[in-house]
Amino acid sequence: MADKKKDKKIDTVTLELENGEEMTCDVISIFPVNVNNKEQMYIALLDENADEDSDIFFYRASNLEDPDDIQLDDIESDEEFEIVADAFDEMLDDEELNEMLDDLEDDEEE
Repeated sequence: MADKKKDKKIDTVTLELENGEEMTCDVISIFPVNVNNKEQMYIALLDENADEDSDIFFYRASNLEDPDDIQLDDIESDEEFEIVADAFDEMLDDEELNEMLDDLEDDEEE
């Protein structure tokens, strides 16, 4: 189900859509989320032909050790989706904060 671009790192995933078409997506992040007291891995994907208004797709991910055979499962409940989306947003906020702090440190060194 996954195409790989470099080494064994997962950079793209090809999704088969309901209409039978395929869509290649860039992997934005693979991240753990605690849902119902169980840590599970999730993947955030963006259509490689996306524009700035495109949606991010979230899936539950397993078999991540084999980039050629990743298992993606739909997130079926709204509650689980909200938990995953919130965790992803929080992760992005943390990354942006870290980048700002790094920029401040770089400015102080100059």
